[in-house]
Amino acid sequence: MEKPLNGKCPCRTQSWYIVLISFLIWFSLFYLYSSSMTFGKMGDSFLGNNRTGFVGSSESSIHDVVKDETGNASYVNDVKIEDNVGKAIYETENDRKPIKFYIDRDIDWLIASLMADDNETETFETISGKILEEEFRNSSKRRGRIKPVEAVAAATTIPKKVEQVVPQPRTQNVVKPQEPKPQNIVKPEPYPSPCLGRYIFVHDIPRKFNQDLLDNCQSLSSWTDMCESALNLGLGPTLPSNEKLYSKTGWFSTNQFLLEVIFHNRMKQYQCLTNDPMVASAIYVPYYAGLDVGRYLWDPIGYRRDHDAMELVKWLAGRPEWKKMWGRDHFLVAGRINWDFRRDLKNVSDWGNGLLSYPESKNMTMLIIESSPWNNNDFTIPYPTYFHPSRDDDVFQWQNRMKELKRRFLFSFAVSRKRCRFLECDQTQSCYKPESLMKLLQSSIFCLQPPGDSYTRRSIFDSILAGCVPVFFHPGSPYVQYLWHFPKDYTKYSALIPASARAKRDEVIKLIPNVIYADPASRLQTIEDAFNLTVKGVLDRVETMRNQMKDGKEVNSEFPEQESWKYFTFGKLGGYEWDPFFSSKLGKRGT
Repeated sequence: MEKPLNGKCPCRTQSWYIVLISFLIWFSLFYLYSSSMTFGKMGDSFLGNNRTGFVGSSESSIHDVVKDETGNASYVNDVKIEDNVGKAIYETENDRKPIKFYIDRDIDWLIASLMADDNETETFETISGKILEEEFRNSSKRRGRIKPVEAVAAATTIPKKVEQVVPQPRTQNVVKPQEPKPQNIVKPEPYPSPCLGRYIFVHDIPRKFNQDLLDNCQSLSSWTDMCESALNLGLGPTLPSNEKLYSKTGWFSTNQFLLEVIFHNRMKQYQCLTNDPMVASAIYVPYYAGLDVGRYLWDPIGYRRDHDAMELVKWLAGRPEWKKMWGRDHFLVAGRINWDFRRDLKNVSDWGNGLLSYPESKNMTMLIIESSPWNNNDFTIPYPTYFHPSRDDDVFQWQNRMKELKRRFLFSFAVSRKRCRFLECDQTQSCYKPESLMKLLQSSIFCLQPPGDSYTRRSIFDSILAGCVPVFFHPGSPYVQYLWHFPKDYTKYSALIPASARAKRDEVIKLIPNVIYADPASRLQTIEDAFNLTVKGVLDRVETMRNQMKDGKEVNSEFPEQESWKYFTFGKLGGYEWDPFFSSKLGKRGT
């Protein structure tokens, strides 16, 4: 056979047809293969699935998985490609091309290969492998994520198995907010009650210990009309108007022995009363101890003085409230001095009754107008005065008036007629007339307060009310008394003979709210009167004893009882210049 001039085999045309047929067969297979990788399920391309014909179109909802021989999953274009270590690789949006781009490119490459020399003629498997290799290499270069060596190895390996995943609808790239993790939320505490630690429970004692005494007021005293004194909730009759001596309102002819009634009525206005004894910080016993014993102080039959007091103590000790602190949170008011209630139980004929001497009573807090410096369960509160304001402004106006008042006399209760003023009490009973007493005290700078039958006297508080500086002759008169109402620095408001009278008078006037009992029919807003200070002192004392009991300590064991005056006044024991004053007891006879 003659060899062609161009050096080509005469069977060239026949070979070309064979290659073309092979190409068409390959192309069909390749098309089906590419469609399964690009669009997901092959059937979707022919059954009218709404596709745009673009790889990675936003409307595509199918991801195809191709597993190679090593079992690693690979996705083409808009699919996930996992490398050998299982890391996901995704083609970027900018690298996505139309399917026609890949077909036209592969046809051009095939024709160029067919135009090569006969020696370079390749089988279908070889040509298809190169096409896949070129396709994968270009795809890898665009991604920039697969190393060249790994890319060639992956491109020349034809996957043996194609696995489809169930199509999932495409979702927008929206970050779903995470549910807050449950936390130990601490609920804010409600606003603390202003009564926290201040609640008081009032015992509902039998009537014979209080109201029955007032109902039989004519039997309370053989010398004084106690029925008149019990008017106006214990304040007594209203004083006649006298603007030179008094302010317009709040003045009464008050009997000092009605303190128990005044205190009880003031307690009814207390803001922190409770009906639950378990939440109460203290328990008030409204026993009119002074009115009770006052009927029998001069009675030769001793048991009558003790009868009601003993019954009350037994009644309290039998109540469930008593067992809470064994009476240490109980308190009562006795409107007389301590000697009227501190009789030796072994001596029936002695003065007074034994209210303060009973074992149960020693656990209670006793509030009296004069305490014993040698005992630790009675505490002094002020005598009642004639002034019982119903408003804060009444107090402020009276204080300002006393500051501006001009005083003609240096001393009251002295002997010199030129510089001093003396008030006769024996025959004219002027000492019991409010107008006579207030006129004297308001005209003096200093008011002498010597001890009488006992350490204290009511005129101490009347002089303070009048802005007159009290002068004492015994520290037992005020300094170891009234610890809740007077400043600890006693030199500020009193003296023997002070050098600076004006400064002391201002301090005395400041003490006026501390020694008055407001009108029980009203309530002061900002001022703490003698009642408020007393209640505060009781609550502090009960809390101290409660803490001692919780700690397993013996109550009041930190000092000998006979040195109570020293510990309560100075807060410590030791030698003091006042020791000689308390070396013996003074006054065991009531006024």
